[in-house]
Amino acid sequence: MKRQQTCPCDSGKSYTECCGVLHRGDATANTAEALMRSRYSAYAVGDEGYLLRTWHSTTRPQRVDFDPALRWTGLEILGTTGGSPFHTAGTVEFNASYRQNGRAEVMHENSGFAREDGRWVYVEAAV
Repeated sequence: MKRQQTCPCDSGKSYTECCGVLHRGDATANTAEALMRSRYSAYAVGDEGYLLRTWHSTTRPQRVDFDPALRWTGLEILGTTGGSPFHTAGTVEFNASYRQNGRAEVMHENSGFAREDGRWVYVEAAV
């Protein structure tokens, strides 16, 4: 992804200054929402390594399969619970827009996050 390109997480910042910092390992997410945004961006840019590193050890898959016919097009955060720098768990509810085979779609999820070894990680979709 080019340095000046806007970050896929819709923060308005450049990818390099936003989620790129987390993907490169120069920093870690300080909130569950920041981790969720960076994971969305990792899906958008195809960064399997980052996704696996930020997945809870008890729910982490062996690999991430990317669909070449799917393109992530936008992220809307609907709400959060917990997940601050002072919490150990939290949820982030969001809508992730994408195009697949020429059709616009939206994925809605309420994701659960927890701290593992001091870092925020994705656990699973919360019910």
